[in-house]
Amino acid sequence: MSTQPDLLYSEEEEALRAAVRDLLTDHCDAADVITRSESDAPHDLPLWKSLADGMGLAGLLIPESLSGQGASHREVAVVLEELGRAVAPVPYLTSAVVATEALLACGADDLLTRLASTPTIAALAIGLHLAPGAPFRTARLEGGVLHGELTGIADAAVADLLLVPADDGGLYAVDATDVTVTPQVSLDLTRPLATVTLDGAAGRRVGDAGPAVRRALRAGAGLLASEQLGLADRSLTETVRYLKERKQFNRPVGGFQALKHRLAQLWLEVVNLRAAARAAADALAGDAEADLAVTVAQAYAAPVAVHAAEEALQLHAGIGMTWEHPAHLFLKRAKADSLAYGTAGAHRAELAALVDLQAP
Repeated sequence: MSTQPDLLYSEEEEALRAAVRDLLTDHCDAADVITRSESDAPHDLPLWKSLADGMGLAGLLIPESLSGQGASHREVAVVLEELGRAVAPVPYLTSAVVATEALLACGADDLLTRLASTPTIAALAIGLHLAPGAPFRTARLEGGVLHGELTGIADAAVADLLLVPADDGGLYAVDATDVTVTPQVSLDLTRPLATVTLDGAAGRRVGDAGPAVRRALRAGAGLLASEQLGLADRSLTETVRYLKERKQFNRPVGGFQALKHRLAQLWLEVVNLRAAARAAADALAGDAEADLAVTVAQAYAAPVAVHAAEEALQLHAGIGMTWEHPAHLFLKRAKADSLAYGTAGAHRAELAALVDLQAP
């Protein structure tokens, strides 16, 4: 019997939000993110260390018995909202959510303890574009070692540990120093992709790849909606602020009726996205109809996030087109997120199957 989802934020979740926002305000300003994106090292590893070590947020989903926080997907969703608002270049979604969920499915307690108690970064060697349940490429297991090339792996460049699916059906933990990581051209420079080449890499089997990958990608897709929510909400907020300050004909641009209508429509979309993202996080926390809630959230989230980022870019006019303004960071992240863990179209098709509403 399904229960009514709780879409409201608890006091603890709001306190967590405030703490994360304060940290990001002090250590992740837009100018720094832009500068990093132009460099060969776009990830902000000091910020990751503050999140993982200083605040213990890398272990939110990990049980307290394994040195984690024993929290739920609801708290993780709040963190991702704030990271999305800042377009923070940290591997939180890929390591603290996706890789962690895969290890939880496998029961790899020692690796989970390592992720919870150290700033270790893990990455699941699955293409970022794949939806839950989609077929995925595997490495070849030959003579007890792994061979092959896996592409589109997010945050592989800074991973200490890679979780590699193999053709024997197993999921293998591989030290990142035993593989070759080659950067790929990425639209979103704050979440770069890479090709992972295994040429006789040793790996330790931690469990079955099939259920682990599906669980990991489902959580990734569901909680990605919270990142998209943070991005869309920040885009709207900054656009409203700018239009209140920018003047034409001696009056604020935001007072023009046509722009009011555009902002009102976007506000409604963001409010609806908040409901969908919260429902997905709540369902993942309770595992109540989580597949349905995740597909609904992702079917809706990507178009809203892209629309919000596009409106921010256009309504900031000339300044929004400059490299110095962060509007392009939001648009690139929104566009890249629209392909991550399945497109909106793929999730709509999955949703139709879940509710037995097939196309004619």
